[in-house]
Amino acid sequence: MDQLQQEVVPAEVGLDPVALDRLDRFFARRVDDGLLPGYLVSVARHGRVAHLTSYGLRDPEAGTAVTSDTVWRLYSMTKPVVSVAALMLHEEGLLGLDDPVSRHLPDFADPQVYESGTGDDIRTRPADGPVLVRHLLTHTAGLTIGAYRTHPVDALYRAAGADIQAPEGADLAEACAVYARLPLQFEPGTEWNYSIATNVVGRLIEVVTGRPLDAFLAERVFAPLGMTDTGFRVSGERADLLAVLYQEDPEDKDGRIIPAPGPPLHERPRLLSGTGGLVGTAGDYHRFMEFLRRRGELDGVRLLSSGAVDTMATNHLPADLHTFGTRPIHGQPGNAGLGFGLGVSVVVDATRTPSPESEGSYGWSGAGGTTFWVDPRNDLTVQFMTQVRPAGMMSFDELKGFVHEALGG
Repeated sequence: MDQLQQEVVPAEVGLDPVALDRLDRFFARRVDDGLLPGYLVSVARHGRVAHLTSYGLRDPEAGTAVTSDTVWRLYSMTKPVVSVAALMLHEEGLLGLDDPVSRHLPDFADPQVYESGTGDDIRTRPADGPVLVRHLLTHTAGLTIGAYRTHPVDALYRAAGADIQAPEGADLAEACAVYARLPLQFEPGTEWNYSIATNVVGRLIEVVTGRPLDAFLAERVFAPLGMTDTGFRVSGERADLLAVLYQEDPEDKDGRIIPAPGPPLHERPRLLSGTGGLVGTAGDYHRFMEFLRRRGELDGVRLLSSGAVDTMATNHLPADLHTFGTRPIHGQPGNAGLGFGLGVSVVVDATRTPSPESEGSYGWSGAGGTTFWVDPRNDLTVQFMTQVRPAGMMSFDELKGFVHEALGG
């Protein structure tokens, strides 16, 4: 696939080049100050890339620069891709949004809900209703992540080996069997808790189609959209294109970064994580964003109806859940003003968001410091790629502020 390229000057599509230059200088300073290894940012309007900048190094030790063909760990930006795949199966009549998950994954029959206690003294009760497919897509199923350490059920996940995703060596089926044995934090559909739910969506895709998740995505999503550099591994001659993952140096009071340990991703992983397993290039993710902006079609290929994309990008949470609480999710403290659709966050009240936003904008971020959003009101798509954890180091408020300025805000 051709590499991502700038197609027009910003002014040609109504963007202020001065604000975009300030964006570049701000993030270049973060690289120069040792807070980021390198980054790539693209801003497209009306389907044309009007701003594309890369700066810094994808592998500082080797001295290789960030380029448009750099491969990034997408982490949670995997979730919208897998959610699209599930919606495709929904439109084909193979997976209902209101299907009980147990219809396809019997281990999820008779879910138990946390009631009280901690550790061995936890008490549960039968759930009032089943976990539905839509609960997984909206993170309202009652599942969690063990690493949170904010609820007694989190500790049960850790004890089961699911600190982040699953016990070591588990595949997707085995991981989901572990989740199904653990109690839910709350009654399905009544609260929002960001979780490993998209792993269960990935397993549903496997069961419904009879195909491994990677094979289904490659054949039904990546090939039709021309996302030739996206998958669960990067191998062969392309392996050197993978950006090195960094983390905050705990010994450096100024927040400088050091290389972070992590899997090399050169071989097919046993756990095909729908929660955060994909790697890919900015060019590929630009095509995915364009597919969403065009409401389900790209270059004459339609994977979803326009109505399905609209449903995906519509808030599905009740009004009292617009604020997701105080837990920062990927560098967005409090998430005020945001709702959640089917695999993406949605701006529902731009007066309450911590950075300038357009109501109806939707997208998501990744734990490695990546983010994207689609802004239908301004016909805009934006992505930012870097590789540094925790993602809370990479606040996106400044990025959104500069883009808002470039729109004349």
